[in-house]
Amino acid sequence: MSAQDLEFTHKLADAADQISMARFGALDLKIETKPDLTPVSDADKSVEEELRRLISKYFPTDSVIGEEFGHEGGSNREWILDPIDGTKNFVRGVAFWGTLIGLRVDGEMTTGMVSAPALGRRWFGSTGLGSFLQTKTNSFQSEKKLQVSKVSKLEDAYLGYSSQDRWAKKSQEEEFGKLLKKVWRARGFGDFIIHMMVAEGSIDLSMEPSLAIWDMAALIPIIREAGGTVTSLNNGDALEEKSMVTTNGLLHEQTLKLFN
Repeated sequence: MSAQDLEFTHKLADAADQISMARFGALDLKIETKPDLTPVSDADKSVEEELRRLISKYFPTDSVIGEEFGHEGGSNREWILDPIDGTKNFVRGVAFWGTLIGLRVDGEMTTGMVSAPALGRRWFGSTGLGSFLQTKTNSFQSEKKLQVSKVSKLEDAYLGYSSQDRWAKKSQEEEFGKLLKKVWRARGFGDFIIHMMVAEGSIDLSMEPSLAIWDMAALIPIIREAGGTVTSLNNGDALEEKSMVTTNGLLHEQTLKLFN
């Protein structure tokens, strides 16, 4: 897909990082509770407002779907934004949070950006162009191509997940329990990070039973370009069915069998 679109996601991520890092750990950070009882900070709103402003300036006919301010426009090019994924971490001063920026063209996720400035890490990818991890430490910056692992048996696999109570809410605690017993190792890192670790090849599979479109959209092109597979728990479209299973591809069928 377009290298121009990928370049623009970096511009958006730079703007987001500047706002979010200035508010991370700020003593005057304002936090509200949304109707679904999840927190939202002034940083979430400020980041999304700025991303919308930039998209409107450079791609005025494109649509935007954002967590904080909803859907705007009717274009076949849709920017899907999560200004701060991991807000609960952000407001507590835990560094595991990031801005998620995805572009969907004609119904297909084509470009994805995950920028986690407090970790000094940025994952990005675009269809046909590969996916990459950019790491920044002080003035030093490195970049490497992403590639999923080659682990082929669940017994040897490292699983990432969010929290066990979410599986109980979906009445799939039993199935998830079976998977936990089957894999070699499991850790609940949560949010975008588990799926990006699959793309990096540092873990082998990750899953979440209930997610919104902005939690997933940006991750999909990155994972696929790294050689991974992304579906819903029912082996359908993750964005439509609002659940996500990410694997290195070799473990996908084995994993889904436990849930279906």
